[in-house]
Amino acid sequence: MKIICIGRNYAAHIEELKNEKPGKPVVFLKPDTALLKGGAPFFYPDFSENIHHEVELVLKVSKEGKYIQPQFAHRYFEEIGLGIDFTARDLQDQCKAKGLPWEIAKAFNGSAPIGDFKSVSAFSDLKDIDFHLEINGELKQKGNTSLMLFDFATIIAYVSQFFTLKKGDLIYTGTPAGVGPVKIGDHLVGYIGNEKMLDFEVK
Repeated sequence: MKIICIGRNYAAHIEELKNEKPGKPVVFLKPDTALLKGGAPFFYPDFSENIHHEVELVLKVSKEGKYIQPQFAHRYFEEIGLGIDFTARDLQDQCKAKGLPWEIAKAFNGSAPIGDFKSVSAFSDLKDIDFHLEINGELKQKGNTSLMLFDFATIIAYVSQFFTLKKGDLIYTGTPAGVGPVKIGDHLVGYIGNEKMLDFEVK
């Protein structure tokens, strides 16, 4: 099982981090040791002082495929969930400044909390899905798939050119604006629409 992540997929988030708008999906990977399941707490690592939350819709791959055409992408996922892409922003900035890869800032243990999943059939329009993140009861991030630069089909078609997708793989599809730091004691709750999908604490 692998975790494929898409960066810079919402224009407002690109602007808040002063990044360049990509012409193609920005792709990076996390190992399976990054997964944090079942509402388990996230333990703040001692190698960073600036861990940021990034809430994202997550596709669960349902069958194997590669070189998938966009018009057939819908056949390769049956469930959509919610997850967090935790980022050690201080480490990421240090790596970027030196022109180095920044996996250590994105792929560390517990950096990919994952919540519940819903059947694709529960959604009337995949290009109009609301989701949001609350921390300690305060709204921090809010997104809608209509604001994606690259929709689900485009993402699947693109990444499958490079990586064979296998059943159980997860695709984190990008975060909207509003990312920011978490601290020990924070309570994170994520929603798709009005349905709670993710609930855990930082310790």
